[in-house]
Amino acid sequence: MVHLVLDKGFVQEVDLVGNDNRAVEAARVSFQQGLKSVDRDRSLIDYLIENGHESPFEHIVFTFRIKAPLFVARQWFRHRIGSFNEISARYSEVSEEFYIPQTSRSQDTINRQASLFEDAPEKDNLLREIVEENCRQAYERYQKLLSLGVARELARIVLPLNLYTQWYWTVNARSVMNFLVLRADEHAQWEIQQYALAVGTIFKERCPWTFDAFMKHKYAGRLLELLQRECD
Repeated sequence: MVHLVLDKGFVQEVDLVGNDNRAVEAARVSFQQGLKSVDRDRSLIDYLIENGHESPFEHIVFTFRIKAPLFVARQWFRHRIGSFNEISARYSEVSEEFYIPQTSRSQDTINRQASLFEDAPEKDNLLREIVEENCRQAYERYQKLLSLGVARELARIVLPLNLYTQWYWTVNARSVMNFLVLRADEHAQWEIQQYALAVGTIFKERCPWTFDAFMKHKYAGRLLELLQRECD
């Protein structure tokens, strides 16, 4: 399952260990009990999330492969509960793939960490031209340094933050929910919001009971509510 994101990125589900039933089984092991009826099992998941008993959801484990700009990756890696393995620009030559934003955003004067979309076609065109030119020049300099025999680990420092990278992310469902609370949120940067929506789509499809309980009791944003209505 691959969800395309931005102009060249994606979120791919590589593996899944467990599902809603795994959380139910983990929660009931204390009483040496397992699955019961659909209604009772689903009600248990709802109860667990409503009351903050989230350790059973650590037994549901996703592995994703992600392709995103470097600046998105660096925000993503701040989520410490999970395992990451990323393409190394020390060991391999990077491809000429850069994220080119299609629309400009202005700085929010009230919320200093936020930005606002604006209707400014001329500024949009100028933004794209400047970013594309910067990427072209940077990659030419990178190739020039490599041709001179400069090590890849040093030549890469001329490349900009909108360079695409790829990594594997193995993470449990409890941490996925934390990621969605923080990144599928209007306070997050727009680009990582788009990746969070892709993760949320996969989470909803694979763990629908857990997702619904998460939406009901834990998630306070609006972006995933739009996703839920579209899926339903």
